[in-house]
Amino acid sequence: MAYEPPVTDYDEIVENGTCAFCGCNCDDLDFLVKDGHVVGVRHACRLGASKVMEDMDQRLMVPMIRDENGELQEVDWDTALDKAAELIAGAVRPIFYGWSETSIETMKHGIRLGELVGAVLDNQATICHGPSLQAVQNAGYPIATLGEVKNRADMIIYSGSNPMNSHPRHLARYSTFPRGWFRKRGRFDRTLVTMDPKYSDTAKMSDIWVGFEQNGDYGFYNAIRAAVKGKEIDQDYVSGIPKEDIMELAEAMKNVQFGALFFGLGLTHTLSKQRNIDMAIEMLVDLNEHAKWVLTPMRGHFNVNGFNIFMAYECGFPYGVDYCRGYQRYMNGETNTIDLLTRKECDVFMVIAADPGAHYPGGAVKHLAEIPVIQVDIHWGPSTEIADVVLPGSFIGVECAGTSYRMDGVPIYMKKAVDKPETCRDDEWIIRELHERVQKIKAEEAAAASK
Repeated sequence: MAYEPPVTDYDEIVENGTCAFCGCNCDDLDFLVKDGHVVGVRHACRLGASKVMEDMDQRLMVPMIRDENGELQEVDWDTALDKAAELIAGAVRPIFYGWSETSIETMKHGIRLGELVGAVLDNQATICHGPSLQAVQNAGYPIATLGEVKNRADMIIYSGSNPMNSHPRHLARYSTFPRGWFRKRGRFDRTLVTMDPKYSDTAKMSDIWVGFEQNGDYGFYNAIRAAVKGKEIDQDYVSGIPKEDIMELAEAMKNVQFGALFFGLGLTHTLSKQRNIDMAIEMLVDLNEHAKWVLTPMRGHFNVNGFNIFMAYECGFPYGVDYCRGYQRYMNGETNTIDLLTRKECDVFMVIAADPGAHYPGGAVKHLAEIPVIQVDIHWGPSTEIADVVLPGSFIGVECAGTSYRMDGVPIYMKKAVDKPETCRDDEWIIRELHERVQKIKAEEAAAASK
């Protein structure tokens, strides 16, 4: 890799910015600004820095509507918003999907719009940490803040996660390397354990690597529980791990002062799905009879946790919330976006700060190509290729301020660093405008029907 000299040509430094990449929400960044653009980022990982310095070549700059020839054509904001509001107001089964890379303030207007038209509100958790949220509803949530982990934890476990590649600053800032109040020597005061079938980059730097078999999560955690409870393991190997190693690890986990388990999609998307998380939580319940243990999911998008927290607070359910009957409903397999799309129930789809065209299965994307799609986003992507209305938003935490929730549930205020392009609008403003215009259309329809 070629050496990259530090950026020295900049006009000002905006300190204490927040990274809008992953669920770490690192809030100690310095943005180097020149001519109204972020040209460098200090303290961020390479992934976060590349996200903050948005590629303007792929930036959505103007509102667009797809014409009769199938081409996106530039229009003014009123025309684009009126078209989008008309589609939403006329929908029978609309879905509003995404939200994980926008602010809580935007979601506030989104839920009002969803209630007004009887929409389904869903986010990326439906295809990532949804099983984690189901397990939390089943078995509880022994969570702690990342600050507590930094200051207290003497054993860190990563299961089904490779933060060295997915959350590069997690170990350095929150869990393993930082010096804490009770962990003065940082890494030398902690034991790092990786539980994963793959010998990942995180496993390579761990003190202990437990490479259990693929889909062996449930059995392995069950064996740990048995060992913690003093039960005899009647198999020589469990999920490919010798029972002696399981007994030794369980004993080490019982004798820590403060342990933290972080898990990722490797745990939520293997064979047992949410039952894996159920078992992990129950394992921590057993361990808490001997030592303090906490658990945190490694959330991906910087505000994916925020949507789940916001929706759970507002309506009691974390995602896949259906307002079609005038009140909130939630049922996995029934009110989730992919299920609705594959059953071809949805007739209008609005995607906010997400790209289902890049991540959804073929059957769901095929139906998206057959119905009106409204996109609210900052960059061009596969979803833009099937969108009928494109509304260019602004970059939360860089071009506008907003609130997000870190992976441990701590709210973070993301302040503005630079001005957005003149032709773009804040996400919050866009959704509020759509709500007001749809409300007006509904009022006019009600008045006409009463005559």
